[in-house]
Amino acid sequence: MGAQIIEKLLKGNSYPGRGIILGLAPDAQTSVLAYFIMGRSTNSRNRVFVGTEDGIKTQAFDPSMMSDPSLIIYHPVRELDGLTIVTNGDQTDTVRDHLVSGGTFESALRTREFEPDPPNYTPRISGLLSTDGSYRLSILKSLDGDPSCCCRYFYEYDRPIAGTGHFIHTYVGDGNPLPSFIGDPEKVLIPCSDAHELADLIWDGLNGDNKVSLYVRTSRRGSGAKEEVIINANEAGRQ
Repeated sequence: MGAQIIEKLLKGNSYPGRGIILGLAPDAQTSVLAYFIMGRSTNSRNRVFVGTEDGIKTQAFDPSMMSDPSLIIYHPVRELDGLTIVTNGDQTDTVRDHLVSGGTFESALRTREFEPDPPNYTPRISGLLSTDGSYRLSILKSLDGDPSCCCRYFYEYDRPIAGTGHFIHTYVGDGNPLPSFIGDPEKVLIPCSDAHELADLIWDGLNGDNKVSLYVRTSRRGSGAKEEVIINANEAGRQ
């Protein structure tokens, strides 16, 4: 199947949940990373992305409204020795800890499973981007909604193609329970190397009632020069 247009994919899904996009810009020199979160409950929507020394974290927009921080407060993006880890939960730190101790992306995620949030059993999605532009993606999910079995899928893209990326997200749409992502990561077109332009098209594609926060980063292969954009629905403007 050919590469799809990101904003069309997003507009065709009212609730993709949380999503990761990794790829290579058309100039063949700029790696692209994007991560977004959405929310249906007040607790989930009461969040913002903020920058940290090595990436970003989620935090409550209004701490007085935070009812349960589990599963929604974590570090989605962390950098380590030229690698960038991006996930939809605290498995970011699991991956980082394994890499520090000589383990791998895969070995780290074999110690984890989907989120303990019945009846959804939300998949854990994760990515690892290297300075040479290669990247990996993973999804840990229940077996067709049966929590007695965890299915772990790993994808490796060792030679990225200019103008192309891969998109993985937690849900295929809205519902109760929420239907988990199915199939392989979706191949998407990466139309530009400008972080702000890419952030605009992703943000505009996300459902206006449910989108919460978006992080986009572009980085030059070799030099490591990067540009970052954060957009939070709870704040005016962007960082």
